[in-house]
Amino acid sequence: MRTDLIRKTALTFAGVAATAGGIAGPALAAHAAPTQATTTASVQADRGSDRKSHGERELNVRYEAQPNFYYCGPAATRNALSVQGKNIDVDAMAKQMGTTEAGTNSINDITPVLNKETGTKNAYRSVEIRDSKADRKQTDKLRTDIVRTIDDGRAVVANIAGTATDTDGTTHSFEGGHYISVIGYRDGGNTVTIADSANPDQASYRISVDNLADWIATRGYSATA
Repeated sequence: MRTDLIRKTALTFAGVAATAGGIAGPALAAHAAPTQATTTASVQADRGSDRKSHGERELNVRYEAQPNFYYCGPAATRNALSVQGKNIDVDAMAKQMGTTEAGTNSINDITPVLNKETGTKNAYRSVEIRDSKADRKQTDKLRTDIVRTIDDGRAVVANIAGTATDTDGTTHSFEGGHYISVIGYRDGGNTVTIADSANPDQASYRISVDNLADWIATRGYSATA
């Protein structure tokens, strides 16, 4: 079921035009030619999927970049499912999600595909962050959901919009909206690892859960039910 709060999230031409001059590398890279954007890379920031000390875990991702500017939803879902050893064709998923050049409408179009391909009807559920900025309760829930999902051996898919800065100080800007996968955490979930299909040169980065919650604000994410 769609809601007004979890709204259309494509990296659209309109979104790019509206933010000309203010977009960081990933947003521009989403428009790269398919032969460049489909580069396959390995996202294994912690070189394994075993739980580590101090509340840390990283899942192994068979990363692929999105083949065009509007496939971020299918690509993020494909990368998320790859941690379970699945390799689902992004065109097939795009069809299931109703993805068009306007993008994938809602996180609620992602969750059923995750459940179908995971093989469990209620493995994932959609969670909204309704406000324009996440409050402490919403951020705490996101942290808990990420840790639980990754501990279950699954990745989170998040619908984000706007600009956020990672732990290395790099800015990632998707004013028209975007989908990403969350494939790891450290410090008990205070810092999370992102697999981002927009740019294979920035396939993986870390961000604080507080910044991620604000990035998701007004939209939503899919996590273990």
